[in-house]
Amino acid sequence: MHPYQDATRPVDERVEDLLARMTPEEKAGQLFHTILTMNPDGTPVTEADDSTSRFTTPELIAGRGLTHFNLLGSHGPREMATWHNAIQSTAAGTRLGIPVTLSTDPRHAFTDNIGASFNAGAFSAWPEALGLAAVRDPELVFRFADTVRREYLSVGFRTALHPQVDLATEPRWSRQSGTFGSDAGLSGELVAAYVRGLQGETLGPDSVAAMVKHFPGGGPQKDGEDPHFPHGKEQVYPGGLRDLHLEPFRAAIAAGCAQMMPYYGQPVGTDWEEVGFGFNKGVVTGLLREELGFTGIVCTDWGLLEDSVILGEPHEARAWGVEHLSVAERAAKALDAGVDQFGGEQCPEVIVELMASGRIPEARIDASVRRLLREKFLLGLFDERRYVDPDEAAETVGRADFAAAGAAAQRRSLTVLTDGPLPLSGRPRLYVEGVAPEVAAAYGEVVAAPEEADLALLRLRTPYEERPGRFESFFHSGSLAFDAPELDRVLALLATVPTVVCVNLERPAVLPEIADRAAALLADYGAGDDALLDVVFGRARPEGRLPFELPRSMAAVRAARPDVPNDTEDPVFPYGHGLEL
Repeated sequence: MHPYQDATRPVDERVEDLLARMTPEEKAGQLFHTILTMNPDGTPVTEADDSTSRFTTPELIAGRGLTHFNLLGSHGPREMATWHNAIQSTAAGTRLGIPVTLSTDPRHAFTDNIGASFNAGAFSAWPEALGLAAVRDPELVFRFADTVRREYLSVGFRTALHPQVDLATEPRWSRQSGTFGSDAGLSGELVAAYVRGLQGETLGPDSVAAMVKHFPGGGPQKDGEDPHFPHGKEQVYPGGLRDLHLEPFRAAIAAGCAQMMPYYGQPVGTDWEEVGFGFNKGVVTGLLREELGFTGIVCTDWGLLEDSVILGEPHEARAWGVEHLSVAERAAKALDAGVDQFGGEQCPEVIVELMASGRIPEARIDASVRRLLREKFLLGLFDERRYVDPDEAAETVGRADFAAAGAAAQRRSLTVLTDGPLPLSGRPRLYVEGVAPEVAAAYGEVVAAPEEADLALLRLRTPYEERPGRFESFFHSGSLAFDAPELDRVLALLATVPTVVCVNLERPAVLPEIADRAAALLADYGAGDDALLDVVFGRARPEGRLPFELPRSMAAVRAARPDVPNDTEDPVFPYGHGLEL
């Protein structure tokens, strides 16, 4: 037994022993945190698919030395656990037996975006982070994160690519549903509870490491566009509130978050270099490391180095501001900036070449590998936590008490904007749109036409502009206002029968006409039909308060400053609005 394999020795001693035994190639492999897929039956992928990877799973682990992976897609818990054990077995058979760290994007709510999150599937279903923010209860967030931790541990996930603590200050930005809204103070309270729920008081074998994102705050995007795409790369601060966006990250660091992810954005008009944050030494080393004192792992967002194919479409690397550099030059600049790991990449040969040429000293690589190995030891991956039990996974994921807690949180998060006839009683004749008739039938008599109804129940989603490209279609951006045909259709229904409208607020919808004419107006952030109907019929008490304001017009949105919270003129509903029933 080598010292690094001895669980009785101190972690730092084990790290140094293992580091001294590693070749440059083995060290380089640790610097990549890439995407993996799995077969539906829980077996590893053994045929390369250029849409996700140029290499098979065994090639990435045994051939290229990678040991950090982000699982793509939704699967059964028993299959995920079986797959996790299979790839751990492959890793155990390598020269040094370095275990795999498996990560995931959020998968406990309703959003399904291949570039950001997965719907709950077999996991317990909770509201989006915006819904947790609407309840304003740090204890609820802690219980949520603790549930996530337990479900993740059972299938082998040891790093959560969340929480997301950007401030929702640009109403058009597509990523707001994953945030805690527009208030920096509340976001700080909730992220601290979230980190403690995932990690505990200290990182250990029962922890899931929290990768907090997107440093230094991805909310103030020019025109609300997203920097996954070239037309959204600019991040601006016309209101001068750059420091406000740091407050949630300060809270996360104080709570002991293990990892941090810089965003793609390229700051414009500041004293920072105008390059993406993953390449930005003033941000990663100067601000995050030196000023804020962060000592954990810094992992870039996915796809900064190489062009890629996503859903069959070519996408250029998000190397904003350094597009002209080669892949090796980009990697060197990011390492110089202070990052430890490259998300979504699988080119360790580039790091080996940088070391061999002397461009990047091996000691610099050692500093990052040391952090990465230390976390594996702390998480127990070299010891008792390498493998999981598929039977336990099947029993734990979606467990009845977890599901019940998520369902209760959905009901609490619903926000009553206008109450009108609520709560309803009896068994009225109901006309429904966007609600499953079989669910509504438990509350009233479902009829086929509005004219036959005592009341209509209408569920809507926040409007967005259709964008070209399969990948970009997942990022709901652009106008927040209902287009004329849809608005006319909705208003015609409201004129025909008293209507309770519920709008899913993945972004702040512009809906003054609907607010004026609906019999009652509610907002949800991810809630099932039964949760909504329980609130409408007074069987559950909603507690939600708006986590951002709802603008009156798109003109007001365009005139607002993207870094300033709740900055639109004369909003229909202000931040924090919500009625009790």
